[in-house]
Amino acid sequence: MTTTIGAQPHPILLAGRWVDSPDRLIVTNPADPATPAGSTYNATAEQYETAVTAAVAAFEQTRVLPAYERGAILRSISAGIKARREELGRLIALEAGKPIRDALVEVDRASLTFRLGAEEAERLVGEVIPLDLLASSRGRIGITRRFPVGPVAAISPFNFPLNLAAHKLAPAIAAGCSIVLKPPSKDPLTMLTVGEIIAEAGLPEGAVSILPMTRELGDRMVADERFKLLTFTGSPSVGWRMKERAGKKKVVLELGGNAGVIVDKSADLDWAVKRCLVGAFSYAGQVCISVQRMVIHRDVWEEFMGRFVAGARKLRLGDPLDPETDLGPMVDATAAQRTQRWVDEAVALGGKLLLGGRAEGTAFPPTILIDTPVSAAVCSNEAFAPLVVAFPFGDFAEAIRLVNDSSFGLQTGVFTNDLANSWAAFNELEVGGVIINDVPTYRIDHMPYGGVKDSGLGREGLRWAIEDMTEVRIMVIAQPG
Repeated sequence: MTTTIGAQPHPILLAGRWVDSPDRLIVTNPADPATPAGSTYNATAEQYETAVTAAVAAFEQTRVLPAYERGAILRSISAGIKARREELGRLIALEAGKPIRDALVEVDRASLTFRLGAEEAERLVGEVIPLDLLASSRGRIGITRRFPVGPVAAISPFNFPLNLAAHKLAPAIAAGCSIVLKPPSKDPLTMLTVGEIIAEAGLPEGAVSILPMTRELGDRMVADERFKLLTFTGSPSVGWRMKERAGKKKVVLELGGNAGVIVDKSADLDWAVKRCLVGAFSYAGQVCISVQRMVIHRDVWEEFMGRFVAGARKLRLGDPLDPETDLGPMVDATAAQRTQRWVDEAVALGGKLLLGGRAEGTAFPPTILIDTPVSAAVCSNEAFAPLVVAFPFGDFAEAIRLVNDSSFGLQTGVFTNDLANSWAAFNELEVGGVIINDVPTYRIDHMPYGGVKDSGLGREGLRWAIEDMTEVRIMVIAQPG
């Protein structure tokens, strides 16, 4: 079943079966809000119940699937995504408004994510622990093994509709868990199309359901005690409220931030400017590790800022399906209008616009602010928009203090050729990842990824997600005598 924009609504994947519902969901094209990108259905309460019941039953099969079968299933999904690369990339561009170049990279990353899941499934190892540390424990040894935690409830966001969902599905399958995925309502068609690949990969019936649903039904999923783990990627305010309602289940939250980047006086400015332009404005800044706050050494402030503004002026804002487009639209007009309010507030508080700052429908141009009070929303909250706020600093300790002055802590980029400053950043920055000589927006899919403070709990990245989706069990063997 191939998704065709404008054709019949795409059915939803309910425990291995394709079904429809009375609640049709229209999917908007952010670049052309008057023309739908397609449609599907929201699951009904009865369909949700069927999916959860099936996931509980399927777990009895997935938990004992041998590693070679889990590996083969994941490799099959990876290959299927790769084979449909152009179709999936175009679909992401249409329903998410992501420039086609970036959309195709997302497809490639998702294919890698499932392949990495296969490799991790085949090396889920335990360890042997000597227990004879006291005379009373003589003749005893421990063996540990990881066991799947149980059915997983997963909620994925709109900004990476394929790969961030893959970071929930792939480790769940690798760990031996069944899973119910709520894809984003703004762009669910991508994962439903990938569901066609998953449905043919050989999983037990009921092991995977992909169900768009209303927020009310999603709230029910969050609190459902039959799930043993909730994994959510999205906004901090929503994520922390979910944790309060999740009950006794394990919770993994990959939330947002207002990521900082430090440009030291020893930095390679050509490289720093090039990468900061990518980190700040890719996908219209709608990335949780998008460059939002730039902290620039005073010795290179004028040169860096001049180059950065000049580079931003050259970025092309336009049709996501055009390979030459650098920035597409924001996800909807509401997001663009909220960004406008934040920019207006910053200017009213004394901030100075060097570039951009004016929304046009769903489009928002590259926007650069200086002299902005740190109390302004564009500094203290997550902008999730194509805007950056720049600050000068004198010594490296001051730069670290400026970056740490945030309730968030996801990743920070540090451009420096001073080894001592690299170590200081690693030791002192209150974040989940320190990226030396690159932007905080850098991520490859097998690295541990996640934040501290308001940026979340736990880590994604296949090996680390699998650790959350499994529990360690020890067997102690005593030698009589």
